[in-house]
Amino acid sequence: MKLNTLKPAAGSTHSERRIGRGPGSGLGGTSTRGHKGAKARSGYKKKIGFEGGQMPLQRRLPKFGFKNINHIEYQPVNLSALQAMADKGIITIGVAEIIAAGYAKAGQLVKVLGNGTLNAKVEVTANAFSKTAEAAIVAAGGTATKL
Repeated sequence: MKLNTLKPAAGSTHSERRIGRGPGSGLGGTSTRGHKGAKARSGYKKKIGFEGGQMPLQRRLPKFGFKNINHIEYQPVNLSALQAMADKGIITIGVAEIIAAGYAKAGQLVKVLGNGTLNAKVEVTANAFSKTAEAAIVAAGGTATKL
């Protein structure tokens, strides 16, 4: 076998359609483009989302929702988590201790929420507190300090 003797398999190739070469070719006249309309014109390029004049999907669907650009995202930590840390002997609980315990990731803002019970007297320092959490910490004899 030599490279100059290679041929494609029989029936695998066909001649290209020659559009717009007169009426004798059967592909003259409108040259397979149909009559009138944007697709029949030269320079036609389909716009993204264009559906042939039908109302496009992105305009049919309703707009909803609102993104507040001033929204602050907090990582919630419950009183039950603080109680678990107090049971391990941690009395002064800050954001660094909460991150070390695995309740939040580095760089996240921490908000203490009032879910669970707190019996230990702890000093908690966090970015934010719910009213019930702050009341529960003070009721147990501890302090809640906002950063």
